[in-house]
Amino acid sequence: MLDAFYRQQAAWVRREPDGTDHVGDPRPAVLLPGSFNPLHRGHTMLADVAANRLGAPVAFELSIANVDKPELAAEELNRRLAQFRDRHPVYVSRAATFRSKAALFPGCVFVVGADTAARIVSPRYYGGDPAEVERALSEIAVHGCRFFVGGRVDAAGRFVDVGGVTIPAGYRDLFEGLGEREFRVDVSSTELRRGPG
Repeated sequence: MLDAFYRQQAAWVRREPDGTDHVGDPRPAVLLPGSFNPLHRGHTMLADVAANRLGAPVAFELSIANVDKPELAAEELNRRLAQFRDRHPVYVSRAATFRSKAALFPGCVFVVGADTAARIVSPRYYGGDPAEVERALSEIAVHGCRFFVGGRVDAAGRFVDVGGVTIPAGYRDLFEGLGEREFRVDVSSTELRRGPG
């Protein structure tokens, strides 16, 4: 099934916890996108808290495309998917941006960290054009999608939740989230890849 996906005969593939692949329904109601290199307890705990708050199961989404990096090779994709075996379903796509994820998965709630939420609304990721940020958010809203945000510690060591993200007026209702008392896990994939300091 992943071969068909790489040949672009399918827009997305759902990898089940038992390792089987499916195309087509069910479409996800709630997705936690990421690169999962590696998957860690911050991801899984945020998924659990979001599922409880939103009243729907959370699946994961792994895109083989990234705006900053080359496409994931099949071998690397399979390595990352193996982390979810017997745990969670994963939707594999080539949607590199939330605009494209919203078009692919209309009506979906995307579960993200505050760092990702800040990138979603940063003009830096839209050629420096604030109007393009609003166009992207408008498209996401038209597809019936929204964001559920878990707090993260920033580079300065401060805990930032959704309230600390500067969201353009008129689009704040697309973002809801958790405060520090509800969710805080100070771990990142980057730190885990670096290993002990």
